[in-house]
Amino acid sequence: MNDETSTVVSVANRRLAAIMFTDIVGFSRQMGADETHTLRLLAVHNQVIEQAVAAHQGHVIKTAGDGFLIEFPSVVHAVQCAQRIQAQFHTYNADKEKREQIHVRIGLHEGDILVQPDGDVLGDGVNIASRLQTFAAPDTICIAQKVYEEVEKKIPLGTVISLGRPQLKNITPRQRLYALLPEQLPGFREHLRMHRLKLKPWRRPLQVMAALLLLGLVSVGAIVLKDRYFSSAPGLPFPNKPSLVVLPFVNMSKDPEQEYFSDGITEDITSDLSRISSLFVIARNSAFTYKGKAVKVQDVSREMGVRYVLEGSVRKADNEVRITAQLIDATTGEQLWSERFDRPFKDIFALQDEIVQKIVTTLRLQLTLQERGWIVRKRTENLEAYDAFLRGMEANSRFTKESNVQARQMFEKAVALDSQYAEAYRWLSATYWLEWNVRWSADPQTLERALALTQQALALDDSLPGAHSSLSFAYGQQQQFDQAVAEGERAIALDPNNADSYAFQANVLSWAGRPKEALRAVGQAMRLNPRYPPWYLFELGLAYRWTGQYAQAIATLKESISRNPNFPPPYVALAESYLWQWVAQQSPDAQTLEAAVATAQRGVALNDSWHFNHINLGYISLYQRQYEQALAEMRRAVALGPNEAWSYAALAETLSWVGWMEDALEAATQALRLKPNFVDDHLAGIGTAYAMAGRYEEALVSLQRYLSRYPNVLPAHLTLAAVYSELGKDAEAVLKLRKSCGSIPSFR
Repeated sequence: MNDETSTVVSVANRRLAAIMFTDIVGFSRQMGADETHTLRLLAVHNQVIEQAVAAHQGHVIKTAGDGFLIEFPSVVHAVQCAQRIQAQFHTYNADKEKREQIHVRIGLHEGDILVQPDGDVLGDGVNIASRLQTFAAPDTICIAQKVYEEVEKKIPLGTVISLGRPQLKNITPRQRLYALLPEQLPGFREHLRMHRLKLKPWRRPLQVMAALLLLGLVSVGAIVLKDRYFSSAPGLPFPNKPSLVVLPFVNMSKDPEQEYFSDGITEDITSDLSRISSLFVIARNSAFTYKGKAVKVQDVSREMGVRYVLEGSVRKADNEVRITAQLIDATTGEQLWSERFDRPFKDIFALQDEIVQKIVTTLRLQLTLQERGWIVRKRTENLEAYDAFLRGMEANSRFTKESNVQARQMFEKAVALDSQYAEAYRWLSATYWLEWNVRWSADPQTLERALALTQQALALDDSLPGAHSSLSFAYGQQQQFDQAVAEGERAIALDPNNADSYAFQANVLSWAGRPKEALRAVGQAMRLNPRYPPWYLFELGLAYRWTGQYAQAIATLKESISRNPNFPPPYVALAESYLWQWVAQQSPDAQTLEAAVATAQRGVALNDSWHFNHINLGYISLYQRQYEQALAEMRRAVALGPNEAWSYAALAETLSWVGWMEDALEAATQALRLKPNFVDDHLAGIGTAYAMAGRYEEALVSLQRYLSRYPNVLPAHLTLAAVYSELGKDAEAVLKLRKSCGSIPSFR
């Protein structure tokens, strides 16, 4: 074929068309994690796309894995099809767990296309549509200005956000892009405007400016949430130092009741290895998920993300004990070391120390002088006390109210037999901490007893990591946050592989107003304990909530509750997360508020004496304009927590909304006299009360300090903007509002 003929064919196959590109968010990562599951979701995805395309006269040009290239006769058909696709996936995802959801990006453009003999297409229309798809956030549609101008008066587009004129790769000139949000967002919620009832209204110009600004910021933020959920998926990478898991030693005794002894030996060896800083050791909880199972060391290595596996068996009969142990390089299956030990029971501690020393030598680990001292330490001279201690540890691992009582009895027996047994005091104190923390007891003496036993344990042995974590928790309960963080750091320094120490530290860091650091701490806890307990998820969700990542917080806290529905704290954090997500208009529907109500009510049902639950119900009633109910809940919170700053601050804010300014200021003053549960968390309510009363300078101080620590709470930004306006600083108000909201992860 000559050049002239080729040109004629090219012209004949060139036409104007609407082109759509689609892409599944995170498809490659999901395929790598679970191919079978992802292919099942892909089949659902393909069916939705193909049905929508057929309904809107489209033609699928080609598919590539999770992506579709589609042609339509007009941009109206194309946009309507894209809207239908996103609406159907929104409905599909509504009742699905995160792992089962499908999120799609869509890019859409109109331009010249050139049809190839094989049916493929080229041209500017295709190139630009593919670039627009990369600019689309999950669950949105990205279109160029040309498409927008053609369809805006022909079909309803819902909420449209301008994305400016970004540079598209290899495409000139620049053109304005628009994002179509998945559903119509209402106007800026009236209840977020600081109405002053019996007082003069806020300055209208700033209110409108702030409303428009935040509507834009929040709308965009609602579609670009980043998933940073810590997963326990298989295939974890190896750490940058020797890594090991100690599998549960098999009980070879004829008596099955000796399980507690073989488990105790496993835990002791794990604990000693864990304190070696040049070694990475998986937590006991994750290791014990393999108990009683026939497993391949290669599978254990892959699932735990470690290179070495230590396994063995224990036989205890009369006054003799036999332990066999072997260390395996799971990447090759090579047995690096194996030995059998037959010793009198009285030498059990020396035997454990010898096993640890063998591993240290085999792996050529470098120990500090301090670590060398820890490895050869003695627990107790009284073997009966040690036996009671191991029985207590077995009961403690079951994490129920009844088993906690049993564990306490065993630890009490251990310290009665040996009054110098530091570890027994430490674990005895843990039974009281647990009883207080999960609210099995609200008696202040429970907390006092826990603290006294912790201090007694440390007086006997200051190198006990768990005791320092307990002391850290105690300081946090007393709002002594600097001391709490310092004790947590001490615990981690003493045992750099103790997953629980990192999780406890995450809790304290959240209390101390350092939630970003809390996220890192709980992430390390989850890596050391890949099959982590549900309370780790509570700490993660709490940190997400304080960093303004409400969608992640909700998903994480729901998972925590599903795994332990009788643990009260996650209900408080989940209700708050639902409420603030609703306030932030990331999910401005009645269902979100209903979920907040249901969660808070469930929290009250579990523990009606916890003031946090009533504060949540109070705020929900406040935003529903049910002022009498809101006041009743806040007063109930004050009655339950008379020494809690947040109770009075919440009451002050509520009183100011109904115009009872003198009472509001009195409650705010009382809040300032008390220490808050979380650093400065009471200052938002106090700032609002001052602002309502016209005491703007005092409001400014409170709100600035609050937002300097918690820059992710939307109502505080609005209140601060209004305060700036009342002080005659409108320009500063808008600048401050834009800068602050830009720092919120959910709004970026």
